[in-house]
Amino acid sequence: MTDPTTDPQFLRDPYPAYAVMRSACPVQLMSTGSGHSGYLVTGYAQAREALSDSRLSKDTAAFFADKGSRRDLHPAVAHNMLASDPPRHTRLRKLVTKAFTTGAVAEMRPFITGVTDELLDRWPKGEVDLIAALALPLPVIVICELLGVPEEEQALVQRWSGELFAAGKPEVIDAASHAMADYMAGLIEAKRTRPGNSLLDRLVSARDGDDRLSEEELVSLAILLLVAGHETTTHFIGNAVLALLRHPDQMDRLRRNPEAVTTALDELLRFDSPVSTATFRFATQACTLGGTEIPAGAPVLIALGAANRDPLRFTSPDRLALDRGAAAHLGFGHGIHRCVGAPLAKAEAEIALRAILLRFPGIRLAVPPDQLEWRRTRLIRGLAALPVRV
Repeated sequence: MTDPTTDPQFLRDPYPAYAVMRSACPVQLMSTGSGHSGYLVTGYAQAREALSDSRLSKDTAAFFADKGSRRDLHPAVAHNMLASDPPRHTRLRKLVTKAFTTGAVAEMRPFITGVTDELLDRWPKGEVDLIAALALPLPVIVICELLGVPEEEQALVQRWSGELFAAGKPEVIDAASHAMADYMAGLIEAKRTRPGNSLLDRLVSARDGDDRLSEEELVSLAILLLVAGHETTTHFIGNAVLALLRHPDQMDRLRRNPEAVTTALDELLRFDSPVSTATFRFATQACTLGGTEIPAGAPVLIALGAANRDPLRFTSPDRLALDRGAAAHLGFGHGIHRCVGAPLAKAEAEIALRAILLRFPGIRLAVPPDQLEWRRTRLIRGLAALPVRV
């Protein structure tokens, strides 16, 4: 099987193709078309198992060590917390978990609400791009506030973050990784000179304390939190709004009962997951997954979007049903690498969706759905723009 992300139709709607793959075999060999191959997991049970299987390593540095890669990705980006295994992963994750507890996120809700209202106040009457006017700036502003990134530098950081996902442009990705790392190193040094109370300030204290956080690990954590803290949330909001616009009965139901937005989030995440494929894993030893033999050293790609549409787990999976009990979805992953920022992402999406429903009762798509442009990347499923009329 070849890489499906090269097909524009697949980018518009990958789920029929995923259904065919899953029904043929939930774990199968896939060629990327560039001489490399790996195993693609599309079944729910197999994906959940793979996400928590310690034999599937996320240590990309170990995988590529002897591959002779010509890439020039900055080490702080290449060797981040997501690309590591225990005990290193455990130590790094412990340092940031407290910032994303339900209680910590609850304290940020007034700020998130204020930013949302301010952004929506700027919307013109008529047509507006919901991605550029809300879904992108909201999570950027929130995560930059959390990390202590100055407002005047946020646009630059946002640009580099987007370039890190420039599929098919390795030189752009590599250059962005160095620019982001250089910026973060400078910001960290500034915080040593003028300490504050942001999450990044607390990580700097951990670096200079007893938690054995190296300078590269500090820069790496800062970049990961910044990028992961907004890219996925942007498309969580965008995909959720699009799903509701294409299912007006479900949107009307939420508009009549805005409190139901909170419980609808899991189904919206399941229906069109912003993280289409989990980050890279490879087998450290030969293993069997879903009846398929995976040799040692083979890459394993877990299609979270496909798993979330598995009819063996979710009845009528292609139907958006906001009253569905969808909490078992894999949109945030599963196991030790489950998204640490999930509570913050859900808070932002909830506040944004509720505000849109209440303030713009006549919101509708400004173009036919088949004219929407999707980002060409395997990892993220999201729109380049979402033109709506309000």
